[in-house]
Amino acid sequence: MFLKTYSAALNGLKVSIVTVEAFKTTGSYYHLTGLGDTAVKESHDRIFAALTSIGMGPKMAEYTINLAPADLKKEGSAYDLSVAMAILALNGHVEKDAISKYLFLGELGLDGTIQPVKGALPVAIEARKHNFQGMVVPAKNAREAAVVNNLNVYGVNHIREVIDFVSGNPRHLEPTFVDTRKEFSEQQAAFDVDFSDVKGQQVVKRAMEVAAAGGHNMILIGPPGSGKSMMAKRLPSILPPLTLAESLETTQIYSIAGLLNTSSSPLMTQRPFRSPHHTISQVALCGGGAVARPGEISLAHNGILFADELPEFNKKTLEVLRQPLEDHKISISRASYNIDYPCKFMFVASMNPCPCGYYNDPTHDCTCTPGAIKRYLGKISGPLLDRIDLQIECSNVKFNDLAKMQPGEPSCDIRARVVAAREIQTRRFADYKGVYCNAQMNEKMIQLYAAPTAEALTVLKAAMEKFNLSARAYSRILKVARTIADLDNSETVEKKHIQEAVMYRSLDRSYWGEW
Repeated sequence: MFLKTYSAALNGLKVSIVTVEAFKTTGSYYHLTGLGDTAVKESHDRIFAALTSIGMGPKMAEYTINLAPADLKKEGSAYDLSVAMAILALNGHVEKDAISKYLFLGELGLDGTIQPVKGALPVAIEARKHNFQGMVVPAKNAREAAVVNNLNVYGVNHIREVIDFVSGNPRHLEPTFVDTRKEFSEQQAAFDVDFSDVKGQQVVKRAMEVAAAGGHNMILIGPPGSGKSMMAKRLPSILPPLTLAESLETTQIYSIAGLLNTSSSPLMTQRPFRSPHHTISQVALCGGGAVARPGEISLAHNGILFADELPEFNKKTLEVLRQPLEDHKISISRASYNIDYPCKFMFVASMNPCPCGYYNDPTHDCTCTPGAIKRYLGKISGPLLDRIDLQIECSNVKFNDLAKMQPGEPSCDIRARVVAAREIQTRRFADYKGVYCNAQMNEKMIQLYAAPTAEALTVLKAAMEKFNLSARAYSRILKVARTIADLDNSETVEKKHIQEAVMYRSLDRSYWGEW
């Protein structure tokens, strides 16, 4: 006897439908083929124990299970439910025609309970493309998968529920329904921190407003206690809300990473803020591993990756960022897989100007030798620094600013200006798929939308010659100037916009050039 059920395999964000081919003949053996990993091969023991626990243990026979396509690597325990339903059909407990209409996803416990798995959302998107009548998933994954419309998603807690469902018993399951737009609009998060707590630092706050409005990378350089980390942690409070398209992209990444908290909402409704420790490895940062998973740069997709104390990171680890910052995606090639992950993120970093932190500080003496400062700054390579749009020097806050009782400008006011600028960019890039802000413009878009006036071009030429800036810096200055013009509600990039953009860029040569 031969039959088929269906499941799915994940390769990064790419989903492949897996056909579970089951064959039964006389004998007493169990064969599982199809390039499965250890978790897949161990499914035999989980499935047979689960079926025995509900009184439907497999009859003495020779079972051959093939996960097709056989040359596609299968990982994890998500195939358990599909294989179990195939074995039940081979033994006459359910009709084979009934189970061929659905895609099954779930890990079986030894008592027949169905445990949650990773990647239910991207699998649901693929299931809809293949016109399955429905998808049966663990109950804890149901709301996540039900974000996909025009697909019936059934959440189950035990394999008995699945058997009753496909058998048409009265205790049938109702599909899970999620009003995606309602969930998205109702779950916009509040913030525990606010820019009103920040005293002084007007130039830095203005630079952060520009960075948030255009999605630009930035680095803050200053002595200890100047508020670099404090301000960076408040940056999410002025970012524009996620669009629904951005939310779905980000949710898929967190789904395959197993980090999605569906108890509150099946969607990511707040821009990610990832702040890895400086001891992070290259694999943890970019993704990959023995079992492929997204790294921190992909988990920061459509949000912020914050690197506190940047020179403390391993230099080789930092160099991993160069290609993702340019291309907004990471391609991971290993002997057993090739995976692409999206990673459109704002890179925000902070650092001291020297090991002791007080180089060029008027109120403290620096105890570092020139060689120590050179080695410290040398951990940040020129090519990486060139990819950071805004490079801002922070100074210690003066006593008069600290002593002021009235709070600073609140995040909501800054955010309103940022949102207005982003709305301009949304209209500008409406015809460009995957482009949401000025920082994501390519060279052709820069020529179309960020061309400066003749007077502004003269200022830019002088700055390029004075600071010996690269061609990449030229493009990034124009992107930042376009954002400043959007904040100014200006159709053209004018002289004052270029001047402000250059001010945010000049630190990389004037400061690092001394060493």
